[in-house]
Amino acid sequence: MAEEHPLVVAGDDTVLDEILRVAAAAGCEVDRAPDLHAARGRWARAPLVVLDEEAARLPNRLLRRNKVLLVCKGAPTPETWERAFNTGSEKVLSLPDEEGDLVGAFADVLEGPARDDGVVIGVIGGRGGAGASVLSAAIACRAARSGGGGLLVDCDPLGGGIDILLGAERDRGPRWPELDLGGRVSMTALSEALPRKRYATGSLSFVSHGREVLGPEPGAIEAVLSAGRRSGRTVVCDLPRQFGAETSAVVGLADLVVVVVPAELRACAAAKQVLERLEPQARRIGIAVRGPSASGLAPLEIASAVGAPLITSMGRERSLSMALDRGEFMVKHRGQLATAAADVLAAVRGNLAGASR
Repeated sequence: MAEEHPLVVAGDDTVLDEILRVAAAAGCEVDRAPDLHAARGRWARAPLVVLDEEAARLPNRLLRRNKVLLVCKGAPTPETWERAFNTGSEKVLSLPDEEGDLVGAFADVLEGPARDDGVVIGVIGGRGGAGASVLSAAIACRAARSGGGGLLVDCDPLGGGIDILLGAERDRGPRWPELDLGGRVSMTALSEALPRKRYATGSLSFVSHGREVLGPEPGAIEAVLSAGRRSGRTVVCDLPRQFGAETSAVVGLADLVVVVVPAELRACAAAKQVLERLEPQARRIGIAVRGPSASGLAPLEIASAVGAPLITSMGRERSLSMALDRGEFMVKHRGQLATAAADVLAAVRGNLAGASR
């Protein structure tokens, strides 16, 4: 049986063009009809019906159904509400002010009901050079390989680009400056557009900064994170240590923020300052200690000094730095970085499971 698309019934060409543009932004194909009479054969089967006021002028002799939206240009008038009632429309959307709601309606059709197993993880360095970007990439790769799906989001405009770390700087696909996002976005459409780092066992979608110091708007970051969470993905964000609106947007949405702290006294002091900035916004914070410690400080002592629970600790992998310089980011299945990534994923999943009980 052929897949049913949303049905757009519009008699005003200007409004029709606006509706089709919004549907395209959501990555959703639609069927079209000029009036209710022409829509008769598809009216009951379509997962969503979008009407304009011109089409709603005619008496609706079709069966009443759910998921009918009436779109108008500008503020609704009394006639608009009368037409909404007569056509059984459950909602009136005014363009352009409520364009985001229309995008969301098309995205719901495309993606189905939102899943409840998507998570957002923020990773930030307790001090510069702590290794937050590497751990972010390792967590996202681990999530991608586990079958649940991973999405790596570069939120550091001064980090040089997460695509270079992945060895994917030549891969085609938009970076932040080329991503034109407004309101809600479909993960299906986003996945088709984004570049992917491919592995033997799968691939990892990522959003990277380009070489220009041009960061995304907070709304664009929120749109990407929300799309990933709704689709059941593990969204991992590499955060900058500079606290701006973009960082706040991620921290406010994150299920867990991991602070990466090298096992040294000065790093503890720096990480404590980072923690003080995070605490008013973050729902949960954990520490990942990167050793070894020259003075013999244990991971639990580091976490206690910073003031947050220890999630994981890891030592240096000698071959990793050389591999990164060769553009060969690859997480060993049984290495310390892979174990740390697994610990973070277990921590965030365990936390969500506990919250649902």
